[in-house]
Amino acid sequence: MSEPILEISNLRRLFDVSKPWLERFIAREPRQVLTAVDEVSFSIHKGETFALVGESGSGKSTVAKMVVGLLQPSGGTVRFTGVPEGERPRPGMVQMIFQDPYASLNPRWRVADIIAEPMIVTRARTGARNDAASRAARVAELLTLVGLSPKDGDKYPHQFSGGQRQRIAIARALSSEPEFIVCDEPTSALDVSVQAQILNLMRELQERLGLTILFISHNLAVVRHMANRIGVMYLGRLVEVQESDALFLAPKHPYTRLLIDAVPNLAEIGRDRVPVQGEVPSPINPPTGCTFHPRCPVAMPICSRERPVFREGAACHALTPQARAAE
Repeated sequence: MSEPILEISNLRRLFDVSKPWLERFIAREPRQVLTAVDEVSFSIHKGETFALVGESGSGKSTVAKMVVGLLQPSGGTVRFTGVPEGERPRPGMVQMIFQDPYASLNPRWRVADIIAEPMIVTRARTGARNDAASRAARVAELLTLVGLSPKDGDKYPHQFSGGQRQRIAIARALSSEPEFIVCDEPTSALDVSVQAQILNLMRELQERLGLTILFISHNLAVVRHMANRIGVMYLGRLVEVQESDALFLAPKHPYTRLLIDAVPNLAEIGRDRVPVQGEVPSPINPPTGCTFHPRCPVAMPICSRERPVFREGAACHALTPQARAAE
């Protein structure tokens, strides 16, 4: 396998969600801190697609925002290969494709200006050629690359369908010639038929341009189609990381098994399914020990006392012979 392009180590992100000081003083309430991401560690190798999955509120998008620099970590490190620790990657090296293609595009700008904007910013910082003619030629090339016409550059975002707008967002992300792209649920706002077109386009572009992708999604069917490796998050923690095929064939963590069991499968119509029970606990006051134990079908007493160690691709007491023997 190629060398890691991104290494994340013990990443944490806390949010202070306390009431104003005076209200807390009168009510004699302490500060409240929400732990959105808690000691997450993984690496992504050059040319692969690594996916993060989990229920809403699991911390997937918060990790993505820390990777691209939209949020600063409360602890831990995000390090790109070749970039000194504490410094950011070169301008344009990391780009992001957002969930809603209409909300992420400036409605007052023409498509050509939207796609050219990253070139103007990154080329000015790197000293590369940055004249209007070279930018126009690159915009036409990118529009063709994503399956649109160069003439579409004269139009505005509202003149396109949802799938076409996401193609424009992809072209914009590619305009700075990135090496690493973060996709934050890029197809969840699209129809199913359009989702397949966008996903196939992204895979084709990845192979052609040698891109590395961090793919955020709650849709396991989409993730299975896109990812080489998958990380499963629950309440801010990483509970399992496996190769895509291995994870779907033999999931190790009970939470992963329940998520996969909830995916519709025509071959298993009529089979009894076990849904994920209960609600996700509050990240302000998470359960002690393993945070999944209140909903886990195989929970043991040790699960409520001790936090499981991440080993052999998963963090679960049920996978540890010593823990099972002790119970």
